[in-house]
Amino acid sequence: MSRKRRELPFIEGLEITTLAAEGKAIGHYDGMVVFVPMTVPGDVVDVQIRAKHRRFMEGRVVNFVKRSEARCEPVCEHFGVCGGCKWQNLPYDEQLRHKTAQVRDQLTRIGKVELPEVRPCLGSRKQLFYRNKLEYTFADRRWLTYEEIAAGENIEPAPALGFHVPNMFDKVLDIRKCHLQADPSNAIRDEIKRYCIEQGYTFHNVREHVGLMRGIIIRTASTGDTMLCVVFNENDQKRITALLDHIKEQFPQITSLIYFVNEKWNDSLTDQTPVCYAGKDHIVEQMEGLQFKVGPKSFYQTNSEQAYELYKVTRDFADLKEGDTLYDLYTGTGTIANFCARRCKKVVGIEYVPEAIEDAKLNSKLNGIDNTVFYAGDMKRVLDRKFIERNGRPDVIILDPPRAGVDEPVIEVILNAAPERIVYVSCNPATQARDLALLDAQYRVVAVQPVDMFPHTHHVENVVKLVKR
Repeated sequence: MSRKRRELPFIEGLEITTLAAEGKAIGHYDGMVVFVPMTVPGDVVDVQIRAKHRRFMEGRVVNFVKRSEARCEPVCEHFGVCGGCKWQNLPYDEQLRHKTAQVRDQLTRIGKVELPEVRPCLGSRKQLFYRNKLEYTFADRRWLTYEEIAAGENIEPAPALGFHVPNMFDKVLDIRKCHLQADPSNAIRDEIKRYCIEQGYTFHNVREHVGLMRGIIIRTASTGDTMLCVVFNENDQKRITALLDHIKEQFPQITSLIYFVNEKWNDSLTDQTPVCYAGKDHIVEQMEGLQFKVGPKSFYQTNSEQAYELYKVTRDFADLKEGDTLYDLYTGTGTIANFCARRCKKVVGIEYVPEAIEDAKLNSKLNGIDNTVFYAGDMKRVLDRKFIERNGRPDVIILDPPRAGVDEPVIEVILNAAPERIVYVSCNPATQARDLALLDAQYRVVAVQPVDMFPHTHHVENVVKLVKR
């Protein structure tokens, strides 16, 4: 054991007082903040500190001295090791209360703008089995939990098909049952793993970049469609065909069976070509009578039911009139644009990714919507004075940027376009708050609605309505 490791303190009887970001909770020791995952306010725990910084420490629970009355029993056997669902030990109404407070705090502390009362976070009807997409990773050796290691038993190495252990790119926790995606998701994963082990398929080793089986992606839709994508590390057609034929026979409900051969070191599939082995090359999602084509590389909100609630809030905040022109910036595959199109005269969608724009156009055509136009390109270059002259000045702008928020030059472009109303949809209230401060000189916030898209996690979507001063 290194000297540095010996100097890390062991804290007995630490009281957890508040929740913090990234699913952690906070206690205080010797004038320092201590971040402890998998705990809730009211817990009293013995903690082994694993990292000590100048102003805070990070630790792991070794023993529960007292369990909080505010906690509940997690439903998942993998809780505490898997990186997801870190709030399964917290009652759902408490999760929503904290997410509301999180949005209020970040908009106030970071944005420093005048706010109306923040509405209570809109909860998800489903707190389990709500995701329409999951990605699993193969590994030639499964991750052993701290409890298994502490037991001191001789455990034989075994392959895994599951999720990456948090902050460890080369470690995979083998999953027996995930409570995030409905049937047949778990059965498909388990059968693929069983068949591959039985038939002697090699599982991927990320450090040595060897092993045939690399990953799977399962998508389900409210229409009943199911897509399975299998990612292989080499083009072994004999084994690829054998596995896919077996899965096709075992799961006839799979409507789209696709595979990728990704021989690169990194896992990204954006530059890889999907091969449709059986069925359609897409699945279809449905929302308020509209249909959306979702391909193997398409982005679609992963909580379908709650996405509908999010988009209804967005559309209500936009307060569209029959003669309005709406600009949907960061339109993606045009879901919000097409969802709003019937309420206004014209929708102009802009997105950086050309493939997403092609999907947006297809979704308009699929639904017989003829008042949308879509452009691919860098927002700050596309949205100039000539563009606005050609497409008409926007009465309303909807923003749904990535987690990093809106680039400052794009804020300037929006201010120059001078819409009457702006609706800002964000998956990161901290960057949203920063951007609201930049808009504050010309726009005031009149409504704030957090929406819970991911129960049992710290993540929260937030919709803000701004009107011209």
